[in-house]
Amino acid sequence: MRIITLNVNGIRAAAKKGLFDWLHEQKADVICLQETKAQTGQLPDPVFNPAGYCRYFADAEKRGYSGVGIYTRKEPDTVVTNLEKETGDSAWREFDHEGRYLEARFDGLSVVSLYAPSGSSSEHRQASKFRYLDLFMPWLKKIRRKRREYVLCGDWNIAHKKIDLKNWRSNQKHSGFLPEERAWMDELFGSVGFVDAFRSVDPRPDQYTWWSNRGEAWAKNVGWRIDYHVVTPALGDRVTSASIFKDRRFSDHAPLTMDYELE
Repeated sequence: MRIITLNVNGIRAAAKKGLFDWLHEQKADVICLQETKAQTGQLPDPVFNPAGYCRYFADAEKRGYSGVGIYTRKEPDTVVTNLEKETGDSAWREFDHEGRYLEARFDGLSVVSLYAPSGSSSEHRQASKFRYLDLFMPWLKKIRRKRREYVLCGDWNIAHKKIDLKNWRSNQKHSGFLPEERAWMDELFGSVGFVDAFRSVDPRPDQYTWWSNRGEAWAKNVGWRIDYHVVTPALGDRVTSASIFKDRRFSDHAPLTMDYELE
């Protein structure tokens, strides 16, 4: 089973750069996209509805903002976009309205496309990010107890360890590498029991998925690894390969492809 995740930073812009031609060549079973920045009704072009795939989107109410999508070869049993309804907690409304979570449920397996908030633009947005993390952890603990496997793909907007960003020393007080955020990831991959699927097969440094558009970050590989496949332990044992595609640029993120020994 091949699953690809990519923050497209605008699905229409990425399409113009050849994303869907490249995706066609990958023969993925599931494709998770984040930051689509479009309403579904703005995607009538056939390029956004590739043959052989079912497509699902969770759009932000604000036009041109956030949003996540999933393309899947197999039709899901259920699709979840509203965590307020799933959890009964109205605090989720803030993030449901921003289109940050989309879950495709199959028989015994869920694949999620998620886009965690970034706090880099202001203290206000960082406060929103912390609210999201506080809400999301109980949900993660709940689904961890379910008798089903999970692959949570997407842009988590946190680099977990020093190995996961080039300039870790100068970013310890910056959003995405704050001690509180890293401690949250420690809990996710520690006591909660999820697995960083990429690191289960690739322990190398300098493996990044996002580069700032400032300076020569891309050319010099001054990046961050903030895009993940977060999986349940049984799937962590079934990862066969991982790759970050950097031969072409479709956005400021790179596609992360993971292969699993599953049908």
